[in-house]
Amino acid sequence: MLDIKSVRQDPEGVATALATRGFVFDVDQFRALDARRKQADIDSQNLLAERKSASKKIGVLVGQGSSVDEAKAEVNETLEKIAAQLDELTEQARRVQGELEALLLSVPNIPDAAVPIGNSEDDNVELSRWGNPAVFDFTPRDHVDLGEALGQLDSETAGKITGSRFTVMYGNLARLHRALIQFMLNLHTGEHGYSEIYVPYIVNRDSLQGTGQLPKFEEDLFKLHADQDLYLIPTAEVPVTNVARDRIFEDAELGEGGIRFACHTPCFRSEAGSYGRDTRGMIRQHQFEKVELVQLVRAAQSDHALEQLTGHAETVLQQLELPYRKVILCGGDLGFSARKTYDLEVWLPAQDTYREISSCSNFGDYQARRMHARWRNPETGKPELLHTVNGSGLAVGRTLVAVLENYQRSDGSILVPQVLQPYMGGVTVLGA
Repeated sequence: MLDIKSVRQDPEGVATALATRGFVFDVDQFRALDARRKQADIDSQNLLAERKSASKKIGVLVGQGSSVDEAKAEVNETLEKIAAQLDELTEQARRVQGELEALLLSVPNIPDAAVPIGNSEDDNVELSRWGNPAVFDFTPRDHVDLGEALGQLDSETAGKITGSRFTVMYGNLARLHRALIQFMLNLHTGEHGYSEIYVPYIVNRDSLQGTGQLPKFEEDLFKLHADQDLYLIPTAEVPVTNVARDRIFEDAELGEGGIRFACHTPCFRSEAGSYGRDTRGMIRQHQFEKVELVQLVRAAQSDHALEQLTGHAETVLQQLELPYRKVILCGGDLGFSARKTYDLEVWLPAQDTYREISSCSNFGDYQARRMHARWRNPETGKPELLHTVNGSGLAVGRTLVAVLENYQRSDGSILVPQVLQPYMGGVTVLGA
């Protein structure tokens, strides 16, 4: 959530900044709501002053000849009227404050100054490339054809069990999928300084509101029951970041570089806005696995934390020897809560293109303000908002797709990347 004080100071500037991401901020609506809230406060203060003055009136009335009982009765009548007016004003103020908060909850984060201007993913800016796409002496097949030929990838059975956009894996393909998870977790916890964390796969509305999925993106979520505000997680970002909700961390808890969590979870998305896209295979599924990286840091550290976390995700691709490129998202492609995002896109030979495999974002204090996540600055002794940074390290299913396609051989077998072989119990090739 944006800082309401900053919005009040320069609503036109906020509107201009948000326009770079294609969002229209209604300045007049904000000002009208804020003016109503301010007037309710002023009216309440005036009534409180009137109530204080009325309470002192008994002695004056007695001095003018009224009996004590008559004076009390007259004053009590006035106080009752004031009390009724105060109750009405309090309710008005509550409603206006609710409308104001609802408005701010619907407003995305302001992009960082480094974010390029643009309307869609076509306007994202490539920053670097790593590795060279393999040149095959045969026509490379996609991961679906490869997996089905091995008899280890089965969308038909998954469709029978559940429906479209689900997958069943068997044998060594399932083991390779698990090997990727173990490899990523071991790398991030062993070399990159993350603490592994296990979290619930079901979260409540407050958690999703804290990280920014609600209220705007409810249609993208799987709600468990119409009468309960419980949802399957769309990403581990939600439960892991909410570990900090309604907390004040002491400076010593953050250490030098903040708090770092690595978490493996399944993720569940309805993909409501992507019908017709990537319907074949494992690119866009309703259920998939991710290893998520989350950092909770001081404000001065978040820019560096984003660069560092992105580098940690890149290390996974480099050790798997998968060619990729790094892009910075333009304003029009930026996620709702993010102020700056790097996407890592892995090379997929069968598609002859790069596809996103990780998004790494700095959210500034946007999520922390929604969650009331703070740390105590030892220099002032006062709580300050944390900054949150997260990214996929990596999306496991898409990584498996990249391994299948980049490590395929002409006979349809798949070489196991060297770094994964210790996790495969001596299996070095996936063959039919």
